[in-house]
Order: sequence, then structure tokens, then C-alpha cells
Amino acid sequence: MTRHLMMIKLNGDPHQLAQPLSVSALLAQLEIDARRVAVELNLAVVKKAAYDSSLITDGDEVEIVNFVGGG
Repeated sequence: MTRHLMMIKLNGDPHQLAQPLSVSALLAQLEIDARRVAVELNLAVVKKAAYDSSLITDGDEVEIVNFVGGG
């Protein structure tokens, strides 16, 4: 049985996923600290409380923005 990889757009670039993932799982897979980013899924900002329940599936568009401190 051939496994179909899902294609999403991640920060404007094509990205493959083996299966649907929650926002939390995607951030973990990418080794990104969820406390330091904002995530947009299909043009809607995802609240941090919804990272575990927001599912990323084939064709979705995800934008991850890092917070940068400075001074």
C-alpha cells in the first residue's frame, strides 16, 4: 500500500506531512518552542490554548512567526 504524503504550505513554502498533525505536534516536529511563536492556520490566528485541538491537514496554509526580543 502506497502512503500518500500530505502537502501543506508552511511559511509560503511547500512542506510534506505523513499524516494530519495538531499545531502542537507540528511545532514539536519542527523543534520550535510554542511559547515563542504565533501561528496562523488558513489565515486565522490560532490561540495557544487551541494548539492541541487545531488540526493541520492536506492543503492547509500555516504561518509561524517567531517573537524576537531586543533592546
